[in-house]
Amino acid sequence: MRTSRKKRLLAAGTAWAVAAAGAVAISFGLAGSASAGEFLVNGGLESGSLAPWTCSGATGSVVTGHAHGGSYALAGAASSTDTAQCTQTVAVAPNTTYTLSAYVNGAYVYLGVNGGSSTWTPSTGGAYQKLSVSFTTTATQTSATVFTHGWYGQGTYYADDISLDGPGAPSSSPSVPGSPSPSASASASASASASASASASASASASPSGSATSPPPAGSHALVGYLHASFANGAGYMKMSDVPDSWDIIDLAFGEPDSITSGNIHFNRCPAAQCPGVESDADFKAAIAAKQAKGKKVLLSIGGQNGEVQLTTTAARDAFVSSVSSIIDKWGLDGLDIDFEGHSLSLNTGDNDFKNPTTPVITNLISAVKSLKAKYGANFQLTMAPETFFVQLGYQYYGSGPWGGQDPRAGAFLPVIYALRDDLTLLHVQDYNSGSIMGLDGQYHNMGGADFHIAMTDMLLAGFPVAGNTANMFPPLKPSQVAIGMPANTYAGNGYVAPAVVNQALDCLTKGTGCGSYTPRAGKQPNLRGLMTWSINWDNYNANEFSKNFHTYFG
Repeated sequence: MRTSRKKRLLAAGTAWAVAAAGAVAISFGLAGSASAGEFLVNGGLESGSLAPWTCSGATGSVVTGHAHGGSYALAGAASSTDTAQCTQTVAVAPNTTYTLSAYVNGAYVYLGVNGGSSTWTPSTGGAYQKLSVSFTTTATQTSATVFTHGWYGQGTYYADDISLDGPGAPSSSPSVPGSPSPSASASASASASASASASASASASASPSGSATSPPPAGSHALVGYLHASFANGAGYMKMSDVPDSWDIIDLAFGEPDSITSGNIHFNRCPAAQCPGVESDADFKAAIAAKQAKGKKVLLSIGGQNGEVQLTTTAARDAFVSSVSSIIDKWGLDGLDIDFEGHSLSLNTGDNDFKNPTTPVITNLISAVKSLKAKYGANFQLTMAPETFFVQLGYQYYGSGPWGGQDPRAGAFLPVIYALRDDLTLLHVQDYNSGSIMGLDGQYHNMGGADFHIAMTDMLLAGFPVAGNTANMFPPLKPSQVAIGMPANTYAGNGYVAPAVVNQALDCLTKGTGCGSYTPRAGKQPNLRGLMTWSINWDNYNANEFSKNFHTYFG
């Protein structure tokens, strides 16, 4: 991750450019009763109009001649720039399980709930097919936004007989679909007011198409930085107590294994001989607790440039879980950052499906992290800092390829991200020390300009076909799960850009302005979580340029 990295020369491959546009969700409150029943309004489109469904752009319409039942169906005109996402928001009860279903016709039609489960069908051969997915609301959740959408460049899809079934159904139906009565409107308003935090998590930021539904609340952006806690370099040592409060997530660099395949991780603090003025263990732990009392998160980062980790066996997996737990417990940490580099992750020959990996170093890592998440619960913070080689390169190449001969590490982080996406707090890919990477526009992008950060981040927000296979799509992450990794200065890594260029990239990604030659396929994403940098120490060395600019931009 850090001060040096071999640059990789990437061969050209087949491009597949996609685009995206935002979708808007609406609130529609419904009074509940004790009986089970239907929660959606106009799910069969038999009103002859869309309301209360809202579709991105002008992509949605109600048509005849394509219905599954009745006379009307929803038609979503997916294009190269829009998945034609249509949404409806309804009132739901906390701690309650609901089933969402629909009949769909078309290629790559998705059905799901924002912030929760989703499903899709690759093709229906011109016939309707039923999709169904269940989800359980949180303890405080009182609203949910459901969606359906197609996929880029796949043409018009149809959806009909969309249903959200669960307990506590409406005691009476609105007299006119899409025209709620005063009492229903009041219920929606009260529900939205009473559950602002629930709405932010349950129906917020993005659907599987990466489309933002509302601006983020104040303070939702995060600044992430690595603290040189176990070694010294030219940036100098910094005590935990001296880390400015501008940093929201502090990654302790690094936890490393006893041997590459042991799985036994240790975290050794920097010795006084290397780090003059280093604080005692007691002061270090007390400073961590003080940061946490201010709402900051302190994580153990495992790996880095020298910490190669290969969980080749279940014994190594179990040692990883045990040793990482001990470190977290000893220092009272909030979670784990996975910064596996070098040869830590690679795919065995023939392991070509990122959704169903078979390579032990991949499956054991996934299993280990799930065990840690289960042990520490919902507040466990999980972040990842892979290099572009292990993520965005997967758009062109995945593993050794169908015929062998490719670098087996290409895209090797994709199965890990995919399997842990529901547990993932933040993915901040290292947009530095990178070779040229092809973006969704079919062009190669190089470090040192705003376009590189825009293109690399857009791939995470829009999703992409793995190895160019449109039948094998890596789905988008929520914007709230994505931060951009940048070096704090020219000493920290190749690819440093000045604050003005950082802001240009942020303007394009969050506001849709100043995008230069690359237009984001995911549209503007105001809920983009923030920035990560290597490192807090290097930023301090550089008069805190990076962190000051972050807070000047986001407030």
